[in-house]
Amino acid sequence: LQRTMATGASATQRIPSKRQTLDEAYAPPANFLEIEVINPITHGVGKMRYTDYEIRMRSNLPVFKQKESSVRRRYSDFEWVRAELERDSKIVVPTLPGKSFKRQLPFRSDDGIFEEEFIENRRKALELFINKVAGHPLAQNERSLHIFLQETTIDKNYVPGKIRTA
Repeated sequence: LQRTMATGASATQRIPSKRQTLDEAYAPPANFLEIEVINPITHGVGKMRYTDYEIRMRSNLPVFKQKESSVRRRYSDFEWVRAELERDSKIVVPTLPGKSFKRQLPFRSDDGIFEEEFIENRRKALELFINKVAGHPLAQNERSLHIFLQETTIDKNYVPGKIRTA
């Protein structure tokens, strides 16, 4: 009994760790996904007025066909991708920033949802939302997220499913 314990202990010795070089420490990360929500633009007049945002993505993850993309999306597109992911994936999808119904009431003394400060706060919140969602490994395989991040127009009649990386 003593002999087996002695040989068992030597089998679990630590592997000596290799020191990281400066080149390795400052090399580009092995896997990265960067998403910015930038350049808000308000279009139209009256009831036809809306704001959209540029969604700029850079990644070297194999699951994304395009390594860089830039598309424009409005708030309702964020609602669409959130609903799709909530229905099709196994992840808990974070909430979106609120709709701000009070800011849409008529006869306001300000510009409501088209005020610069509101648009900037919403832009930051949407950027936080899409980065949380896209950072989730299970969400990265969902076709709806790829459509949202990389397709010029959103095909709402797409066939939901997983992206194959093979």
